[in-house]
Amino acid sequence: MMERYPDIEVYVASVSHDTLNAWLAEVLLAAPLSPAGKGKWKTRGIYQGEDVPVLLVENAADGFASLWFDSPTTPWMTDQECAQHAAEALQTEIRCSLGGWHPGADPDRFWQVLPGGKEGAIEWPDSGR
Repeated sequence: MMERYPDIEVYVASVSHDTLNAWLAEVLLAAPLSPAGKGKWKTRGIYQGEDVPVLLVENAADGFASLWFDSPTTPWMTDQECAQHAAEALQTEIRCSLGGWHPGADPDRFWQVLPGGKEGAIEWPDSGR
């Protein structure tokens, strides 16, 4: 059986807050995102009776926003599962880590998921910005 990640983080290509809020409300009964500092937004959802803090950081990496679910209790077991669901629901490109990080892992290798089900490993080097 697949091990559940302690938290979930995906990188979201351009998507409106309205679209993101609608999806978060659907999957986590979350209130709309509210400002949490420069380029940061947060909300809280609920899944299986557990509190799920959510943080969105705009332009976290090369035009992608980081969407972080700070809870082991989410609808998804892994970042990749979340990316697959989000790509279809939001109709935009989603990227995530290839798996749990471990020493020696290539930090530039990510999983890319596109609407329509196309997905695969990509090189996504950090631009350093």
